[in-house]
Amino acid sequence: MEPEQFVYPSYGTPLIEAYDGRFEAVFIILHPFIRVPEELSWSVTRKYPSDKEIVAQGSPYSWTEARSETGLASCARLNQALLTATGSLTGEFTDREGKDAIQKFLQSHPIWMPAQGRFEPLLQSNLLNIFTSARSMELVHVPESPKAQPVARFALADLLDGSTAFPTGGTLLAPDQSFLFTVEWDSFFTLFYGSRVFLVQMARELQLEGFFASANTDHAWFNYSMGCATVTLSPEHWQTV
Repeated sequence: MEPEQFVYPSYGTPLIEAYDGRFEAVFIILHPFIRVPEELSWSVTRKYPSDKEIVAQGSPYSWTEARSETGLASCARLNQALLTATGSLTGEFTDREGKDAIQKFLQSHPIWMPAQGRFEPLLQSNLLNIFTSARSMELVHVPESPKAQPVARFALADLLDGSTAFPTGGTLLAPDQSFLFTVEWDSFFTLFYGSRVFLVQMARELQLEGFFASANTDHAWFNYSMGCATVTLSPEHWQTV
């Protein structure tokens, strides 16, 4: 396949069927909430922290913790509430009660929502570490719209030392096309495609919070009425075969 074909999967079809089914598995990495010092909290600044502040002073706050604190029953509902809060869901799909629970929680704690529609700053070093583990010296960046912006190759060393800015969105593809990361413009998660063994190894080593897509999991996995809400966050329960 040409690099331009590795854009975010089409809506409405199972994620595992994307890219002509060439990848064995897909792990949905949840963008962590961001714990910050009190001086960067909403109650003090009323301003979302910059990427520099997030990387320097922020730390991951898990969906498991946020789910417990907000009283929301599942990570699928937490995703639905986040999408409602940002206006990404309308009509019958909205969860205003969940949105209110998240708002109340965030306004009373030094914690911010995850990054939406881009590679989460707190995860960027992990993504680069995965390319390092795969012995890749470079990565291929496929923008959200390859027709409007060209595909580019970046030296991994330049991304690691910060001399090249980390791509904000689109797809990060291994040069041998053995794995990739892709994020959609208004979502709170990143899709990690590759072999199941590699995905399990990396997710466990880096303690990535998320779950494996099942045969019917699609982009709208928040929609529990479609049977897509059963997610397994605990590594000891991940199915490896």
